[in-house]
Amino acid sequence: MASIYHEPDDPRFRITPFQQMAASCTGALCTSLLVTPLDVVKIRLQAQQKALLSNKCFVYCNGLMDHLCPCVTSPSGQTNWYHRNGQFSGTIDAFVKISRAEGIYSLWSGLGPTLVLAIPATVLYFVAYEQIRTRVKDFHAMKVGKIDQPYWIPLFAGASARVVSASVVSPLELIRTKMQSRKLTYLEVGGALRSHIQLHGVVPGLWKGLGSTLLRDVPFSGIYWLNYEWLKSVFNQKTPTFGFSFGAGAIAGSIAAICTTPFDVVKTHQQIEMGEKELYAGSKQISNAKNLQGKQIRKTTLSILQQIWQQNGISGIFTGVVPRVGKVAPACAIMVATFEYGKGFFERYNAEEYYKKQRSIELE
Repeated sequence: MASIYHEPDDPRFRITPFQQMAASCTGALCTSLLVTPLDVVKIRLQAQQKALLSNKCFVYCNGLMDHLCPCVTSPSGQTNWYHRNGQFSGTIDAFVKISRAEGIYSLWSGLGPTLVLAIPATVLYFVAYEQIRTRVKDFHAMKVGKIDQPYWIPLFAGASARVVSASVVSPLELIRTKMQSRKLTYLEVGGALRSHIQLHGVVPGLWKGLGSTLLRDVPFSGIYWLNYEWLKSVFNQKTPTFGFSFGAGAIAGSIAAICTTPFDVVKTHQQIEMGEKELYAGSKQISNAKNLQGKQIRKTTLSILQQIWQQNGISGIFTGVVPRVGKVAPACAIMVATFEYGKGFFERYNAEEYYKKQRSIELE
C-alpha cells in the first residue's frame, strides 16, 4: 500500500466504528497476553505469603480490567492454579519456577474466562471514546471555527466512554462471577439472578459496586486521555509512531494510576467484601440476609477512605501504588500503541480507497 499523506482525523478518511473495533480488539488481545503473566505471578506470590485479602476470593487482572474470582475447589480434587505449592523468592524466581515446573502456559492461568467479558468491554470503551471525541471535536470546530482539539475534549470523551462501558459491564461481570463461583449453567444462572434481585432490587443488585468503580475508573480515564493527547500535542505527534504511543501511554497511565490509587484501594476491598458476603450466599440464606440487612451499616467510599486514613495515614491511602503503576503502565502502553497503530493503518487504507475512487471518477 503506497503511503499517502493525510491530516489526522480528516473526516474523509476517518476510520469507521467497525475498523475501531478491529483495532481495539487486536490491542486488547496483545495487552492481555503480555500483562496477564505479571498478575498471575503476583497472585501466586501473595498466596504463598498468605497475603491475599481473603481466602474465599481474589482480584484478578488480565491487563484490561479487574475481575473478582472466587477461590473454588476443583471437583477433580486437583489444586487450583492460584493455590499450587511453590517456594518463590521473588518475581523473577516465580516466573522461572512456574515455567519450568508447570509449563509456560501456566503463566496465563485463568485468562480464558476473563477474556470473554474483557475484550468486548475494551472494544466498547475504545469505540465509545473515539466516537465521542471525534463528534465533540467536529461540533467544537463548527461552533468555534478552530480545528485544533482543546484539551478538555479527550478528558470529557475518556470519562464519558468509561461511564458507558462500566455501566454495561457491571451486571455482566456479576453474572460471570456467579457462574464461575457456583459452576452454574446458563439456565441456572437465571434463578440465581432472580434471588439476587429479590434481595437487593434491580438497580442496587445488578449495578452493585458501580459507584466505587466509577470513582476509580472515570477519573483514571479522563486523566489518562488528557495527558496522552497533551503529550502528542507537545511533541507535535499528530500521527504518532508505535514507539511514541508506547512511551506516552506508559507515562499517561502512570500519572493516572498514581492519582487514582486511593480509589483503587477502596474498590479492591469492596470487591472482596462483595465476594465474601454475597457471591457465596445460596438461595436458602436470602431470608436470613434480609433480616441482617437492616443491622448492617453500609460503608461508603468516603467512610472507607477516612477509616484507612485514621489507621495508616497517607501511606495507607496509597497502599500498593508501586505495583499498581508497574501493572497499569505497561498495559496502557501496549493497548494504546497497538490501537494507534491499527488506527493509522485503517486511516491510510481509507485514504488509498478515497483517492482511488477520485481518480476513477476523473477518468470517466
